[in-house]
Amino acid sequence: MKKLTLIFFAVMAVFASQKVSAQGKYGADSAECIKYLSYYQEYYKQKNYDSALPNWRRAYAICPATASQNMFVHGTTLMTRLYNQTKDAAHKEAIVDTILTLQDQRMATYPKKRVDILNNKGQYMINYRNADAKYIYDNLGVIVDELGSRANGSLLVNLLQASITLYRENQLTADDVIATYDSVTAYIDGATAKNAAEEEDNLKVKATVESIFADSKVASCDNLIAIFGPRFEADPNNLALVSNIVKLMNSAEDCASNDLYLKAVTAMYNMDPSFRSAYALYRLNAARDNVADAAKYLEEAIASEESDTATDAQYYYEMAAFCYKNGMRGKAYEAARKAVDMDYGFAGKAYMIIGNLWASATCGDVVDKWARYWAAADFYQKARSADPAVAEEAAAAISSVSRYYPEASEAFMYDLTKGQNYTVSCGGMSANTTVRVQ
Repeated sequence: MKKLTLIFFAVMAVFASQKVSAQGKYGADSAECIKYLSYYQEYYKQKNYDSALPNWRRAYAICPATASQNMFVHGTTLMTRLYNQTKDAAHKEAIVDTILTLQDQRMATYPKKRVDILNNKGQYMINYRNADAKYIYDNLGVIVDELGSRANGSLLVNLLQASITLYRENQLTADDVIATYDSVTAYIDGATAKNAAEEEDNLKVKATVESIFADSKVASCDNLIAIFGPRFEADPNNLALVSNIVKLMNSAEDCASNDLYLKAVTAMYNMDPSFRSAYALYRLNAARDNVADAAKYLEEAIASEESDTATDAQYYYEMAAFCYKNGMRGKAYEAARKAVDMDYGFAGKAYMIIGNLWASATCGDVVDKWARYWAAADFYQKARSADPAVAEEAAAAISSVSRYYPEASEAFMYDLTKGQNYTVSCGGMSANTTVRVQ
């Protein structure tokens, strides 16, 4: 009997200990808290969300935040589902307030998850309040500034878009939008990719941001000169300022021939002879028809080990287009081939240049003069397949060169028949092509 009594008291002591501990985690009314947590979680596991919701509400009302982190995670899911089912605007707004409050409470109680929760909170703002540009600009801006380079790309894109909307509504100045763009691009550049997929995502986000900014026309040349002209004169040896001026003017249309751009590029190159400054000098010299110098600086930019492959692909395509325009056929062909090999979205346009080079090539004998058009058609077809954006232009080019195909009887005189393989070499280029006739 004494032994049983001792066992009984031992069990009661353990129970009492658990109860005290439970009161710390589950609050004063720990039994009720645990009960409703258990109820809603069981319904939630069964995906019976309609039954889970009232039990979750009860658990949320009586349990402290320390009771369960899942209480906030599941609550967000239940509130999101309720939002989608609700028609009343005021009720929907109250639900959004609850969703955002859940994120704040979760962050306060579980600070190790702060980065992920902040990114989630920012996305909920975008999902439910994106129509209010002022709200997004003010509140999402605070989140982005805290996250910095850890901010998800969606947050950065939407913050910039909100600033542009407010600019169009005369609530922000061009200077404000440019400052937002500058900080957003700095965060993207500062992001550390864990793998190739993340690196690709970062490049896509940066391309989207630059496209939105360029399309906004906020960074017009006149705006940039008015904003940055006095700043440059006041601090011409500030590399960060000078680099930003060059970057923004590069993104603006027809903004490479003014004095501010010339001064900024020269200052940047003197202070930091990087691939960016070399590229800027290429643009500057190209705008002034200094062909040899422009090509030299662009080659220097490509040769730099600092530039990534996506940038090099762009530069190779620009080199091909620039050299073709200025009669530097050999360099144009080599650069276009490199742009094709690297791709990154430039293969179609580069194939068009190669096709143009073949169509205008100087060839020796009669057959090679025909064959240049066959080769041109091949590359135009490759362009059409590689990039839908140039498909119409490529089709027109194929139609144009086909007028110069020989008659079947003419080809027969040279022992050639339609569909026969033929290797053509002209002007330093060589290609395997197929005989075509009228």
